Amino acid sequence: MSFGEHLATAINHASLAGCDQLARDLWKGFGAGVIPDDQAEALSGALEGRRRVLRGEAGSYARKLERPSASIFPPRRVQVSPDRRKSIERRRRLAASGPMPPALAAQFTTGELASLRVVADEIVARGVCSLTLGEIAARAGVCRSTARNAVRAAARAGLVTIEERRRPGRVNLPNLIRITSREWRVWLEHGRRRREGRIGGKFISSTDRKLEKAMKLGEPAAGKVLCVPRPSCLYKMYREHRASLELEGEHIGA
Repeated sequence: MSFGEHLATAINHASLAGCDQLARDLWKGFGAGVIPDDQAEALSGALEGRRRVLRGEAGSYARKLERPSASIFPPRRVQVSPDRRKSIERRRRLAASGPMPPALAAQFTTGELASLRVVADEIVARGVCSLTLGEIAARAGVCRSTARNAVRAAARAGLVTIEERRRPGRVNLPNLIRITSREWRVWLEHGRRRREGRIGGKFISSTDRKLEKAMKLGEPAAGKVLCVPRPSCLYKMYREHRASLELEGEHIGA
């Protein structure tokens, strides 16, 4: 077997590094006059073809490594708001409702504040937030990324703790979010007590003169939502009504 035939056989089974070595041997043999011109040109073309094949296989293998592994779960649907204008209004309204003290709220964007408002309301109502990121995002009028960033930023700032509930081979359960910031908890408790009317001045129900007049005449108030008077006011109105009836009876008898 000649030197050229030996190189041709080696080229068919060579690696990328082997092709470089075979190319050096080829041109050394050509310089020494062992390999003729036509055979050297053919062997050079065979080396280039072998390199292209090897580079293509390496590239496809690298792409396979970069490609994420197939999941056994169906792909997540893209979350799109049915009404973008209403989502923006809801986001701004929630962010402006004061979900946390101003010193803490200054660390977050409008969308993140809206997401944290949803989390805080769930914690006030249930003691812990077990909503998924999709549910938080839908209620706050933001995307999943904004809701995720809000929760992570709050956790990094030490305001909340996140308890992951992983299930190998199954869909993970939603994370449990709890508020650890004392300042934020006091703020939420203060807001809850205000909504329940347990702080502030004494509640005094006023008596509407139009309601009093309508009750005396036996006519309903026309198209107006009126407050309900206290029992003492009702008793006073009842006495005045009785007195007016007795006075009318005396006039009729006279």
